[in-house]
Amino acid sequence: MAALSPFRALRPVPAAAERVAAVPYDVVNTSEARELALGNPLSFLHVSRAEIDLPPGTDPHADVVYERAARNFEDLRAAAPLVVEETPGLYVYRLEMGSHVQTGVAGCFSLREYDDHVIKKHEHTRPDKEDDRTKHLIRLRAQTGPVFLTYRSEVAINDLIAGVTEERPLFSFTAADGVQHAVWRVADALVPAIVAGFASVPALYIADGHHRAASAARARRHLAPNREPGEWDTVLAVAFPDAQLQILPYNRLIRDLAGHTPEGLLALLGERLGVTPGGPVPARPGDVSMFLAGRWYTVSLGGAPASMPPDERLDVSRLQTLILSSLLGIGDVRTDARIDFVGGGRGTDELERRVGSGEWAVAFSLFPVGVRELMAISDAGGVMPPKSTWFEPKLRDGLLSHLI
Repeated sequence: MAALSPFRALRPVPAAAERVAAVPYDVVNTSEARELALGNPLSFLHVSRAEIDLPPGTDPHADVVYERAARNFEDLRAAAPLVVEETPGLYVYRLEMGSHVQTGVAGCFSLREYDDHVIKKHEHTRPDKEDDRTKHLIRLRAQTGPVFLTYRSEVAINDLIAGVTEERPLFSFTAADGVQHAVWRVADALVPAIVAGFASVPALYIADGHHRAASAARARRHLAPNREPGEWDTVLAVAFPDAQLQILPYNRLIRDLAGHTPEGLLALLGERLGVTPGGPVPARPGDVSMFLAGRWYTVSLGGAPASMPPDERLDVSRLQTLILSSLLGIGDVRTDARIDFVGGGRGTDELERRVGSGEWAVAFSLFPVGVRELMAISDAGGVMPPKSTWFEPKLRDGLLSHLI
């Protein structure tokens, strides 16, 4: 079962919601966060990336940053203002980007089920990133950005959500990137039915937010070492049905050709895999687009044997094995400074720009992973390579927070 709990949300008053809402802390660097928050003292980036309010060069993981985040959080609660709901509730959160629409349920989900793998993972987390968000969460005593979950679609839940969205939303605005965000508070009379609907869902899957979930679990152990029950037993999340999700590729940039010339690399790829002139976006699974020396090529990875584990059959895994590791010497992608990652939301123009600058030698554009592939890997206990999926559109921080 998937245990869903209503909670007393900390949220902005409707008039301030658009100014408070901010992109997730981990999709921007410090300079990008500073630019986005410029001229907007209500931006939640002052809380989630508090180093932007400290002198340039401040270590984002220094204690002073978490102290500043807590102070900024209290200041924002007064200035926006942010209010705490009088009674626990659930929320419906809709994202619209062009013709794409996805609508999910926001509430608190069980960290016990996270520990017991009812909430399933598909990525390893990095200790340093866990440390960062755990310190942030404990210092604020709040989960300030929701985990992005998915589940196999249930008609009964879909019908209940559809009824909620017929009412007037609590918030509705279009962000600077063109994505529309709308949030409804679920009528109290409908909450038990939605909770019961999720109780019939056999498993939830983390789509985005592995470090948020892991940090919430670590904070729980810190705040309740004797396992006393409390708000720390749950994690704030929004759960969307799988059929509504949109996954974009997470593309690769490589700094150098490991001693190969462009012509030599093309010859090797032609001998081993097959290379033809192509476009910036692969047309099908098994093909990878490569930008090298000012031109796009299609590299065929060939068919993956059915006997391969599902995580090893992914294009991103086979790219790593067949090209990045064997030809370009990229080992551990978590630590190798010769590789960088560009989320699909930034487009292939960003790959061309960065290779064209001369700082990077070659780029690879991938066919996106499917939601069912992600679920199959999670069900099998597998782990996807780092930076395999880019979910778009993304939830905004600051609209709903969970005080612990």
